[in-house]
Amino acid sequence: MTIAYFDCFSGISGDMTLGALIECGAERTVLDAAVEALGLGDEVSIDVRREMRGHTGGTRVLVAVSDRVERTVPALREVVQESGAPDSVKASTLDAINRLARAESEIHGVAEEQVHLHELGGADTLIDIVGAFWLLQALEVDRVFASDLPAPHGLKGGMPLPAPASLRVLEGTGAVFQPTSESRELVTPTGAAILAVSATFGRPAMSLRRIGYGIGGHTAPGNALAVWIGDEVASETGVTVVETNLDDMAPNLIAALTEDLMAAGALDVTVVPALMKKGRPGHLLTVMSPPELVATLSDHLLRHSTTLGVRLTRTDRVIAGRRVIEVETSFGPVRVKVKELGGRAIDVAPEYEDCRRVSRERGMDVREVMRLVAAAARVELGLE
Repeated sequence: MTIAYFDCFSGISGDMTLGALIECGAERTVLDAAVEALGLGDEVSIDVRREMRGHTGGTRVLVAVSDRVERTVPALREVVQESGAPDSVKASTLDAINRLARAESEIHGVAEEQVHLHELGGADTLIDIVGAFWLLQALEVDRVFASDLPAPHGLKGGMPLPAPASLRVLEGTGAVFQPTSESRELVTPTGAAILAVSATFGRPAMSLRRIGYGIGGHTAPGNALAVWIGDEVASETGVTVVETNLDDMAPNLIAALTEDLMAAGALDVTVVPALMKKGRPGHLLTVMSPPELVATLSDHLLRHSTTLGVRLTRTDRVIAGRRVIEVETSFGPVRVKVKELGGRAIDVAPEYEDCRRVSRERGMDVREVMRLVAAAARVELGLE
């Protein structure tokens, strides 16, 4: 699986994203195709050049606008929907525009259709967003990850930093902000929208193939965005195992506790029978927790079970890559989990709920449905 990691050490903007992806190996002609597909040839011109920011060199993309036309949200959507861009690029772009519109609507207290996006309503914004998603497609990127984002403090033009629109767009995405001493805008709304649509926030284990630096407009040293392109590999991560013994709790309550712990963020929960002191039957409950949820899950166990204490063991685990695909079968589309190592599929597992639904609809044994779906998935992935 090809993945891209956005290292936003100096923030992110639309033009920085374009520059970094071109330096990663995407063709500049993709941007020309975006201009043509959107019908914006009379409004914009694109210049791609090499620039330095201090000791950091990279690709600078300048999208110049003549006779600037500021479009409403419905007009922006219409340009994208009627364009000749690939369908997946259109879908991602519309998602980004909708997030920007929703953010501005919440900030200014007006309906989305009445939002005036000011500088975000121009042709350059469309090129930044469409170009970014089209370049990612050209690089055959399957997943995008992003680093923590720098969060300056202060005011710019009477508006607080980070920009309210950028924060609103990233709300609920899992984005992590780290304080910085900078006093300028580092994460633009356009850059935020690109990440909100495409990125998982966290640093993946990867085998690096290319790295590109996209240079920003400000002349501050190091003002660049780094994008790493590579293959996802099995990753080793630290987890904490939380254990406790239960010998005076009804099994149905333990089942409910297990479901609640998974819903609260546990990576896995197992329960096995155990023989307790004085020959009493009991259960050993084991919770695999990410480091940041140890306190929350331990507190949940103490509050919602009969235990008087828990044991904590820090350990590592090695994870195979995984993704979910839809496989076309004679039953219709069925989801299948794909196990990967080194970016290559090595095994498949049909989603039980999908197969159970098919078995009920067709009056078939669920085992037979799972066997047929797995066979179809293996053929589609070239595992046969």
